[in-house]
Amino acid sequence: MDFRILGPVEARRGGEWVALSGSKVHTVLAALLLARGRVVSDARLGTLLWGWDPPVTASAQIYTYISRLRKHLGEEVEIVRRQPGYVLRAPGARIDVVEFERLDRLGREALQDGRHVEAQALLTEALGWWRGSALSNVTEFLLEAELPQLEEARMFALENRIEADLALGRHEQVTAELTGLVAEFPVRERLRAQLMTALYRCGRQADALHTYYEGRKVLVDQLGVDPGEALGATYQAVLGGELGLAEAGVRGRHGVPAMLPAAEGELTGRDGELAALMARLGAPDGRPRRLLVTGMAGVGKTALAVRVAVDSAAHFPDGQLFAELCRPDGTAKDPGEVLVRLLRALGEPGLDGAGPVPDRDELVRLYRARTAGKRLLVVLDDAAGDLQVAPLMPAGPRCAVLITSRSRLARVTGADTVALAVLDDDDALAVLATAAGPDRLLADPDAADDLVAYCGGLPLALAVMGARLAARPHWPARRFADRMADPRTRLAELSFGDLDVRRALLPSVRRTTPQGRETLAALAGWGTEPFSAREAGTRLSLPEEEAERLLEALVDGSLLDLSGLDPRGLPLYRCHELVLLYAASPVAHDAPAVR
Repeated sequence: MDFRILGPVEARRGGEWVALSGSKVHTVLAALLLARGRVVSDARLGTLLWGWDPPVTASAQIYTYISRLRKHLGEEVEIVRRQPGYVLRAPGARIDVVEFERLDRLGREALQDGRHVEAQALLTEALGWWRGSALSNVTEFLLEAELPQLEEARMFALENRIEADLALGRHEQVTAELTGLVAEFPVRERLRAQLMTALYRCGRQADALHTYYEGRKVLVDQLGVDPGEALGATYQAVLGGELGLAEAGVRGRHGVPAMLPAAEGELTGRDGELAALMARLGAPDGRPRRLLVTGMAGVGKTALAVRVAVDSAAHFPDGQLFAELCRPDGTAKDPGEVLVRLLRALGEPGLDGAGPVPDRDELVRLYRARTAGKRLLVVLDDAAGDLQVAPLMPAGPRCAVLITSRSRLARVTGADTVALAVLDDDDALAVLATAAGPDRLLADPDAADDLVAYCGGLPLALAVMGARLAARPHWPARRFADRMADPRTRLAELSFGDLDVRRALLPSVRRTTPQGRETLAALAGWGTEPFSAREAGTRLSLPEEEAERLLEALVDGSLLDLSGLDPRGLPLYRCHELVLLYAASPVAHDAPAVR
């Protein structure tokens, strides 16, 4: 049984949402969970449900809410009458606030001990348990009593995570985040001091000082106090040049590279893949650890790889390198450009842009020398092919490489390749429920099922739709489902902010050959039913062997899936519905090919 209060109050049994309705029932459940096995008195429950003026029938109503919870939660959970109230017992249950507090405590200990990589990973995982504002579907009385301390714990964990990021030299990555946080919480002096530190290390001393002066004015105007010791000490350190500007870059204070982006929240439906990759990275057996995560655009390759890398940090004490190998338009970066960035992170002198850059052969030699004998994890994201990846392989068996690519790579064995499929309907629905809240979807289950079907199990499409649902809480789910129903406009609906399914699919199409693109365009009118190379050859007026070659090339580019075998034992192919919609759109025909 899973219980969640760091967001809407929810319960899950075996992956299925438990149907609870009404703020009163959610309030009683939250109060029992927050008590952590202690008795919650009737008087306490009455105050949390109705404030200081409970009705005369309060005891009877509380009993009714307890009875409903017992019925819905089943035999795994005991709610026992223990004078003067009730206590909840759920052996083996997972409660998000308990997990958050455990990881937060371990992260704080690691930070105090100077284990910054471990602290950053633990605190990031702790914050990942939050799904928005805690207790968002309970009474105002419970919110007033419990939310402030929960939010303070969250902010303290966030500040500690940023402290670890700064210690690891990630000032460039956290500057934008800190800017937003300081605007949202202008009187939190630690956040303001951290922003000053990040700005200074990015070479923006004037902005760092302006941040201090702005904060001093806010504190005086709003609270009537002067800046405290931490903010004042940071100000003096900026003036005295004592914040380690010379260490700016991707190296931490001890020269350990830490380039990983922040891991996302819960990875729904990827437990098996996560466990397999973690086991391979954590148990070197003498074989080169070259792992590949492949799959179609938007299926969650990068999110999985980053989570694996973050969770495996303890196995790689010499650091983690991260490089994006393609630009947003799908064009591949030159390996030499990537090597320069990796070598800077490894502390190689003379690559600050002031002098000439060595040729590629010399960069490869320097890279191999820097990585030899070290326990490093190198994450190469969105690789275009084997020729691009080859120069980026580190030296020595103690290093490991985790690659994401839309294509299969010859230098990675099949045993070390994880092919990500789209999510099944249950996991897809869970992704939407996490973003929008289960009550929103339970109010119209048919609309929820339609949304899942229209997204085709693609995590990116589900993330877009979840974000749109969350951004429009006054819109019913049916309105979104009706807008998605028209195939001609569906891809346009799957766009929100920087998330865009159509833009994500573009590089995959651009990397195909002209013949492959013509084949993909022809597939647009065939629907999603599996078909054989013989059927494709008939429709394309091509020999079966030539049709099979074209289809296999689309499979290698993750634009086509294998879907079983025909009666002759030959492969059947299937195209994802969103890829078909993209293939039928004018933009797919107009985009120039790139290699």
